[in-house]
Amino acid sequence: MDYIELDAVVKPIEIGREVLVAQLSEIGFESFVDKDNGVKAYIQSDDFNENLLQDLWILKNDEFEISYLIKNIEDQNWNKAWEENFEPIDVEGACHIRAPFHNKNESFKYDIIIDPKMSFGTGHHATTYLMAKQILLLDIKGKKVLDMGCGTAVLAILAKQKGATYVEAIDIEEWAYNNSLENIRNNNCDDIIVRFGGAELLGNEKFDIVFANINRNILLTDMHLYANNLIDKGVLLLSGFFRSDVDILVDEAAKNSLSLTFSESKNDWTILQFIKE
Repeated sequence: MDYIELDAVVKPIEIGREVLVAQLSEIGFESFVDKDNGVKAYIQSDDFNENLLQDLWILKNDEFEISYLIKNIEDQNWNKAWEENFEPIDVEGACHIRAPFHNKNESFKYDIIIDPKMSFGTGHHATTYLMAKQILLLDIKGKKVLDMGCGTAVLAILAKQKGATYVEAIDIEEWAYNNSLENIRNNNCDDIIVRFGGAELLGNEKFDIVFANINRNILLTDMHLYANNLIDKGVLLLSGFFRSDVDILVDEAAKNSLSLTFSESKNDWTILQFIKE
């Protein structure tokens, strides 16, 4: 399968790159590689519609200066491209997220191997980093955990390494489902349950903790389901949205007996933590 590479130069770099990545992911781009002056984004050739680029808000906003080139890239070159660009992630000096071609660093308590070839969720993106950082602070030992929109399953793997007794990971994208299965094998977490689909897979099973690192609209639509699947006093972690989305998400959470207990932002991306009352 061939892919399309969109190679973008972005100014200002910090917030501009984050917004561009979010908007490209909304139109089907699957993977992203940061570079010093922008980002490279990838999508399967069959899924690419160049006309959709014209509708991206950031490309029409005078606050940002963005130029880009589009080219076809053969599938066999993909792993080489990742090896040249993918660097390990240090989460608060406690969790090391690395690719199989990186050496293990014994100074980290948690070591997670992520094969990044076609997946989004390596820790490079602010939302994944914020989620991993907060998971490090949670009491997870002996708990049941649900990871919605699991991507690479990096958060599910971290929960398992922290002692969760049962972890279920769900994603609606087939590439994410397959990559999650590969990553849990690479991390000797074969008892993590990975399911292919969306919120329709949720029944009435109760979890102590639910992660959902997804876009704002899905979070709003499925908030009642996350709440339904939490035990009383259970914890819900949400990310995948901007600081400007906080109020509407907090309001929707309150309708479902979820009280805000923590929030943090990184490059304008935000994480919210709730407890079910």
